[in-house]
Amino acid sequence: MIRKKIILLTATLLLATLCVQAAEPDFTMITPLEEETVTLPAFTPLSLNSNEVIFKQNSTRFNTIDPSISASYFPGGRGANKLVIYTPKFGLHTGTNEFGTEAIVEGNTVTALSGADSTIPKEGIVISGHGIAKNWITQNISVGSKIYVDKNNNLLTVYTTSDSYTYEAKAKIKEANSIMDYYKNFYPNYNYQLPQSHIQTAQNYLQIAENEKNRIVLQQYSKEAIDAANLAIQTSLPYIKDELKGMWIRPTETSEEQIISTLEKIKSNGFNSIFLETYFHGKTIFPSQTMNRYGFTVQNEIFEGFDPLKTWIKEAHKRDIKVHIWFQSFYVGNKAPESCQSSILAVRPDWGNKTKKYAELPTATKSVSEHNGYFIDPANPEVQTFLLELLTEIIDTYHPDGINLDYIRYPNASANNEQSAWGFTEYARNEFKEQSGVDPLEITTSDVQWYDWNQYRRNKITNFVQKVGQLGKEKKVYISTVIFPDLASALSTKQQDWRTWSTRGYINGFTPLFLTYDSGMLGSMMNDVMRVKAPSTDLFAGLFVTFMGGSSEDLIRQIYQTRRMYANGVILFDYAHTTPVYTSTLMAGAFNEGKKDKIIIASDKPKKKAQKEPEKKKPKQGKVIMSTNNKGFWVFTK
Repeated sequence: MIRKKIILLTATLLLATLCVQAAEPDFTMITPLEEETVTLPAFTPLSLNSNEVIFKQNSTRFNTIDPSISASYFPGGRGANKLVIYTPKFGLHTGTNEFGTEAIVEGNTVTALSGADSTIPKEGIVISGHGIAKNWITQNISVGSKIYVDKNNNLLTVYTTSDSYTYEAKAKIKEANSIMDYYKNFYPNYNYQLPQSHIQTAQNYLQIAENEKNRIVLQQYSKEAIDAANLAIQTSLPYIKDELKGMWIRPTETSEEQIISTLEKIKSNGFNSIFLETYFHGKTIFPSQTMNRYGFTVQNEIFEGFDPLKTWIKEAHKRDIKVHIWFQSFYVGNKAPESCQSSILAVRPDWGNKTKKYAELPTATKSVSEHNGYFIDPANPEVQTFLLELLTEIIDTYHPDGINLDYIRYPNASANNEQSAWGFTEYARNEFKEQSGVDPLEITTSDVQWYDWNQYRRNKITNFVQKVGQLGKEKKVYISTVIFPDLASALSTKQQDWRTWSTRGYINGFTPLFLTYDSGMLGSMMNDVMRVKAPSTDLFAGLFVTFMGGSSEDLIRQIYQTRRMYANGVILFDYAHTTPVYTSTLMAGAFNEGKKDKIIIASDKPKKKAQKEPEKKKPKQGKVIMSTNNKGFWVFTK
């Protein structure tokens, strides 16, 4: 019987080699593999278990294995419509951006699906695709699929076997038990009856599936087991009272009735905070005296005749929802300045930020990697004064609960490409020359003065953060900043020295946006921040799962991860993408204060019930759990 299966498998592999799909990704260059890579299980022809049979298989060609980052400007070296395979030889994680999808393979089995920047297993691979390749992965790969990478024929084959159907159910039952055991161990009053009942149901269906030979019946009972296990995961997280449960919102509502309707939805779904985009693309949602005084557009045109900010804050506070002003500090949008005579850069073209390459041009430089958007110059004291006056107007007039500074940095640049470096405005060049005796245009990354030039720009951002922090202290308003988790990358490519902001107490909290729906990668990126920030600085994890289209269980996994790492709360990006699929999952337990079969935990600091296991101890500040590199940058549409 086994011999027949091997013969059948060999035949199907040969057939797959000849009959590759017509809509396969284009491939031009294949990276040669070292011998050590071939020993990975995924590079070995599939061997079936004694009772395992193949139900389905699909093959396609891949573009490259472990692409060279230096030869590509694409994050992770994955280009448009490319199908790429990453091995441990590439690094700790893929470094890709959020415009794709990835399958994580341990051994030869797909253990998880992710969106970007996935952790590469030590004994596995990551299959990553963009565009056409992304669609192929979505249509053909699922958790439990078996993988064979034929490097000689540049062919990726995906198998669905009898074990594939039951694998995901087993994995999710195990995961639900793990989450439940964690809360049972630390929270004496944790009510686990509901998730336990779902686990029992899943186990019953799984037992039937494992004894079934008919493929259709096997698949059906496996699906029932998976659905029950998903319910166990969704209901396993208790409600934590003191946890910030927030979301970022770009408002589109143009009447009081629309705002009230939105706030009712937000409140009914368990959120207690909103981060309302109030100043974006160089315009305010409210009629601003500050903007009028400078000759800029007084109010975003879609809100003319109505003051939405006043209504948002008034109605939110009625519902015990806190409002943080989401504020695009140095970014003014991607519309050409000349398209609007009252735009900031049309009125004050000298405020526009410039790269070294285009420093002598009279106009601001577009940031190609950020939707061809324009930035204003942090070094210019007039720019800082204007922004501080605008923030003061917002605080004094509307009394928000907090200010959330976004784009609190220079535009994204290549760390080793001085021509793409930013900040070469007339004001900054003159001031730096007065201080150092040299025009920054005349120095390169190999010159000693380049360090001074970096520090000059970082200090300008830090100086502004300090001023806003002082304003917050005076006005008793909470100040938080959106940061890039990888400090080294933040410093080298964006001149964002958030460590100094924290250690000097300029701000109250960080709201980093983690561009992944891999909970393991989230933990690593959170640790990058927690090991550096001061203990007094709060951390609210910005979760990107909903924007990237991850599963509702991915969202629960990430919230669980943030709680285990003692974050002060979570913020979802964003309201427009937080669909009922996600909110119903949140209301199954984690965000549902009134759910009768859930225990309301007053604090997120666990109380010991049983002997703690070593891995469940709270990480100490400064302890490195995992180091990371090559973090991706924000490139999503705003």
